[in-house]
Amino acid sequence: MIGYYNYTVILTYASLLSAVSGVVASLSGEGHPYYGAFFLLFSGLCDAFDGKVARMKKNRTEREKAFGVQIDSLSDLLAFGALPGCIGLSLARVSEKYPPVNLLNVQGFDFWFSVAIIVVMFFYVLAAMIRLAFFNVLAEERKLAGDDARPYFVGLPVTTAALIFPALLLIPYVKPFDITIAYHAVMVIVGILFIVNFRLRKPGNKALIIMLVIGAIEFFLCVLLNLVHDFPSR
Repeated sequence: MIGYYNYTVILTYASLLSAVSGVVASLSGEGHPYYGAFFLLFSGLCDAFDGKVARMKKNRTEREKAFGVQIDSLSDLLAFGALPGCIGLSLARVSEKYPPVNLLNVQGFDFWFSVAIIVVMFFYVLAAMIRLAFFNVLAEERKLAGDDARPYFVGLPVTTAALIFPALLLIPYVKPFDITIAYHAVMVIVGILFIVNFRLRKPGNKALIIMLVIGAIEFFLCVLLNLVHDFPSR
């Protein structure tokens, strides 16, 4: 068989399967954005450790390393690009304040609201893809030049979506209001930050631990809310 199936790629594969599950859970049947957030957080957890697990294998071939880079980016595109967009669509679907997304509905505001939601999702996913592809190219160039890893990110990493969007979804349980518009506004901002050329210092070990704790809290709250709340539906 082609490909690799050892422990170095398990977490990346798990992240991808979690993202697919999140897309389905958000949009199909009685799906809800909070179901999608659960899987988004799980993908983020897998991504936090997949690189460390892969580097534990000291005798990886160059092809194995290159394969790992490619599947990581492909998984990230679905998990932190497409899934947040699908969560946004799900939000619009269950919203009691705004009309359901339906491009076939040509009645004034309903149609243009649907267009705006779809355009935001397209922009966000496209920005995530551009960022991931561009930095794959840069990583290859640095490898050929023998450059060491840089101590900073250029632009906002796509994996930050795993903390940003679940946190947004928890806001209505602190102060109840429909966050559909706010969620999509943040998608636009985050999408822009994916591709804007600015430096962001990479987090140290303490900062990583803090982010993991925040993610764990969000994960627990999403699970709890899924278990004890009857979510609104149309």
